Amino acid sequence: MKKFILFLFIPFISYSQDDILSERPSFNANYLEKAPEVDGNIIHDEIWKPILSIGTFIQTKPLLGKPSSEKTDVKIAFTKDVMYVGVVCYDSRPNTLVVSDSRRDANLDNDDSFLFIIDTYNDQQNGFLFGTNSSGMEYDAQIDNEGVGNRTAQRQQGGVIGGTNLNWDASWIVKTEVGEYGWSAEFAIPLKSLRFSPGENKTWGINFQRNISKTNEITYWAPLPLGFNFGIKRVSLAGKMNGISLKKPGNLKFLPYALTQFTNNKIKNKIYTDFEYGADLKYSITPSLTLDLTYNTDFAQAEVDKQQVNLDRFNLFYPEKRAFFLENAGQFSVGSPGEIDLFFSRRIGISPNGSVVPIIGGGRLSGKIGSTNVGILSMVTDDIEKDGLQKENYYVARVNHNFNNSRSSIGAALIGKDEINGGYNNNVFAIDGIWGIGKKGKISGFIAKSSTPGISLDDHAFKFSANYDWNSWNIYAQYSEVGEGFNPEVGYLERASFKKPGYLIFKTIRVGEDSKLLEYRPHISGRYYFDFEGNIVTTYTHIDVHWAWKNGFEFHTGYNVRKEWVSEPFSISNLNITPGEYNNSEAQIVFWTNKNKDISFSTRSNIGGYFGGSKFLNSASLDLRSGDKFSSTLSINTNNIKIGDDKLNAIISGLRITYSFNPRMFIQSLVQYNNVSNLLSVNSRFGLLNDANTGLFIVFNILKDRDLVDDLNTQQITLKYTYSFDLIK
Repeated sequence: MKKFILFLFIPFISYSQDDILSERPSFNANYLEKAPEVDGNIIHDEIWKPILSIGTFIQTKPLLGKPSSEKTDVKIAFTKDVMYVGVVCYDSRPNTLVVSDSRRDANLDNDDSFLFIIDTYNDQQNGFLFGTNSSGMEYDAQIDNEGVGNRTAQRQQGGVIGGTNLNWDASWIVKTEVGEYGWSAEFAIPLKSLRFSPGENKTWGINFQRNISKTNEITYWAPLPLGFNFGIKRVSLAGKMNGISLKKPGNLKFLPYALTQFTNNKIKNKIYTDFEYGADLKYSITPSLTLDLTYNTDFAQAEVDKQQVNLDRFNLFYPEKRAFFLENAGQFSVGSPGEIDLFFSRRIGISPNGSVVPIIGGGRLSGKIGSTNVGILSMVTDDIEKDGLQKENYYVARVNHNFNNSRSSIGAALIGKDEINGGYNNNVFAIDGIWGIGKKGKISGFIAKSSTPGISLDDHAFKFSANYDWNSWNIYAQYSEVGEGFNPEVGYLERASFKKPGYLIFKTIRVGEDSKLLEYRPHISGRYYFDFEGNIVTTYTHIDVHWAWKNGFEFHTGYNVRKEWVSEPFSISNLNITPGEYNNSEAQIVFWTNKNKDISFSTRSNIGGYFGGSKFLNSASLDLRSGDKFSSTLSINTNNIKIGDDKLNAIISGLRITYSFNPRMFIQSLVQYNNVSNLLSVNSRFGLLNDANTGLFIVFNILKDRDLVDDLNTQQITLKYTYSFDLIK
């Protein structure tokens, strides 16, 4: 505990969050008779000149509450069909602009970039996020629950990261210009790509963020408190755009695809050829309610999973990466992400052993009716006789009502599956809710019950949590429980049958302006699992301090205390774990260098005990890039474990290489090797995009079990083309 005494003597600056947030900025919407030419030239465009800039930007990093070091002019205007956003990012040293990647939806955190979020329903919870950098990269995402996901589960969320759905791709364009003044960007977003309530004199929540790379500066139009990690996604703290009067835009899109696939099975010395076709239909019943229909659904262009090695007795989590299921995913989310997911879309179209199950088709109705979110999904999968899989219907019905101006909601869900040609079915019923306590606190929770033939007892699950986010404090407490009979077959459980309290106490402290150190973040968290007889199964206490420098360097010094109670023997590779109680502790060191640089490095190390033995875990990655065209990441994850005389050296290595010819044409490769299963995989993808994730895709896969235990040695190439026909202009 000495480290917690030491940091108390470091000088720091205390800012009043209430002063910074005393009044939310606002402006009135502008309307144009004539649309501007979208070319990135804002300063000299006569159409933009009469429109006033919305106002100044305020820093959150490095100098909280101070005006931005560089001027930013933002202008917004509407025509009857399109929302236009023009921004001029003045820069005193335009030769220092950083662009790390020009692929659609690449990370903008480490670039000179501009982002904005619009809360079209003004419900203070959900929104649409758009962004770009000086090369004109297209970035868009759906935001659910203010971007906040599960605070305790250490799991990948893939395309849905903390309530941020990057796989939502809308049809819109952005053009940029770089000059001696800095750079500018011009967005044109068709109203049919958004969801909103038409009518007169509406108000939208809105905020803008600019990242200035040379000083690692983050600045907002509607300033945010210290410690709000999700930044611009916190729409409850956004400003307001008033006087919006828009009519219903028509939207009917037909998206057919065709693909051909060649698979070379080198074990059987045989080449298989396949040809498939299918289509999606998207129709906006209202501007806020959309119907999606799909036939012979295919995901050949989706990126492959990252390989993992299970070093515990509980389930691994593999995130959803298929675009159809990730669109509006937040609307169907119920439970505790990565821990108790009541609806986990990877159950649809992927068998328990990871093989593809054909999806015959289905439909989804999602959107808003008044202040109520509605989501209905039904999908039918085909049977596979050799795997004993029946033809099945998967379904979700979800409603969630938002209470205006309160950050509060209440909802219900039905999730299940039926064997179409049989009598078996599984259902989960749930109710959930959020009570927003002003801007600073929130209480949330859910209660669920499953229905499975042959199970009638202890088939419940629930979670309740409370958090406080303000004045640089993040305090969180929760309790969750999964009954022994709870069986969500269209969901995901990290582990079955437990009672678990958990907590987090996190403080962000800014130091003096003259210091090279930006801030430090002491915190403590814990999660404690018990069985229903009161026995401890797992306890985990994490004590840490994050040290962040203004130059982008960050260093974490942590200490973990673990306890594991094993009631039945289990194996991890060649290691046999016997029943008993195991008390372990470990040191944790994490650091990374400035990610704005062309070369950056990060690593995480854990050194300590492991089920009566010892473990040294290290994961490291080296990032290299050249301009906005080329980027690569070399990663290696090693686990050196010793229990008695038995040893395990588990290594997963990976190399990701990306070359972007322009924002809509790229080639990307991911090579992975896992020494535990001796599995080599290669996934290479070429994409030539039209918009909204349509276009030409060429995918090459190699999967090789070097031990040939599973007769696995295949090469596959897929050519897929999909196009979007806009049937209502």
